Amino acid sequence: MIRASIALISCLVVMVAAPAHAQSLIRDAEIEAMLYDYGDPLFRAAGLRSEDIGIYIVADNSMNAFVTRGQNVFLNTGIILEADTPNQLQGVMAHETGHISGGHLLRMGEAQSQAMTTMFLTMGVGLLAVLAGAPDAGAAVMASSQQFAALNFMTHTRVQESNADQAAIEFMETAGISPEGIVGFFERFRHEEVLAERQQSPYFRTHPLSSARIAALRKKISESDFRDYRDSPEEIARLQLVQGKIYGFLETPQRVFRVYKRDDDSMPARYARAVALYRSGALDKAVEEVDSLIQSDPDYPYFHELKGQMYFESGKADLAIEPYRKSVELEPDQPLLEVGLAQSLIRHGEDDEIEEAIGLLKKSLRAEHDNSYAWYQLSLAYNAQGKTSLAQLAVAEQSFASGDLRRAAMFAHRAKEGLETGTLDWRRASDILSVSEPMLRAAAEQRRR
Repeated sequence: MIRASIALISCLVVMVAAPAHAQSLIRDAEIEAMLYDYGDPLFRAAGLRSEDIGIYIVADNSMNAFVTRGQNVFLNTGIILEADTPNQLQGVMAHETGHISGGHLLRMGEAQSQAMTTMFLTMGVGLLAVLAGAPDAGAAVMASSQQFAALNFMTHTRVQESNADQAAIEFMETAGISPEGIVGFFERFRHEEVLAERQQSPYFRTHPLSSARIAALRKKISESDFRDYRDSPEEIARLQLVQGKIYGFLETPQRVFRVYKRDDDSMPARYARAVALYRSGALDKAVEEVDSLIQSDPDYPYFHELKGQMYFESGKADLAIEPYRKSVELEPDQPLLEVGLAQSLIRHGEDDEIEEAIGLLKKSLRAEHDNSYAWYQLSLAYNAQGKTSLAQLAVAEQSFASGDLRRAAMFAHRAKEGLETGTLDWRRASDILSVSEPMLRAAAEQRRR
């Protein structure tokens, strides 16, 4: 499901307004599955729990990756598009994991922390709202020049970079993966040493690089038992498929058709063209292209998801149900696919479909309790059933997940009045109030001071 004006890569896209260039944080089942498959062995090798690591995708064609406190890894789509192999992308993720395991963000100077506290508090609220699926609230908070200062604040020292390099090699070797990808990616930035800062890529500015550092990495990697490891054709094909999808959504249709020409019958090319055709308004031709992909690989869930997305966003919820349902059958524990099917069932509106949608949404929310879009859909489903108090509680949950505490408290109050005292739902409304109201009072007191 795409919820944005520029590109919604098949499940939730939330827009972040930014001066100079608009950016999106992208929720996408297919891309996230690939990145977690790349990252999970590295996180385990670092002694980290995969479920504690958040991987976020930023719709930005510049090559950059960074980490934030709370064990969150952010990857620009530019990094994914420019990677020649999965191994290179794993090298980037291993390096960022090195920053997390090394606690580098926690070791920044006290003076810097004090100077940036206000900005980070502001960004934290906005980022929380954006990640949870409330682009308007998040954009209003984050749309300022201060967010760009944050990148400078998160710049790592050369010592930290060297330590992260060494850790990345260790993690990749422990996971049985060649560390060659680290150098393969860094080689792309070697020439930027001589460029003016404004001409350098964001990655180079936040991750100081030098020829000496690359040479040291080369020497260390030459001693690795896994240096000759190579990605399989299947692994490379998977990356190329995702790259085609990203390109189709984030580039103009005209550019997509120039890069992925009509006589290119590869699956990445057909994937990219299907998305571009859809975005250019040619729904029938887009569906034909997706159907050709489904015929080539009928068990790939994300082709069916894309078909469902196209129909749903074109106002054809009745036609969206079948492909979304097929995607869920093929990938039954994927929350974003469940939400896609649920929204189609709710839009179609039959009583049994509404009940099924509620079951799907509850299941998806057990996996992703802070998915505010799923809460919003649940509020629509309960409202369609005439269960006003449960709908109000779902709106309170949506608002709480989005960081809109005032709205969360208001709807929790309304829900509590209509819920039976002592029930789980009544207690949840009470919990939202017990957290939201003190925070709102504290914020009001802070503004008063």
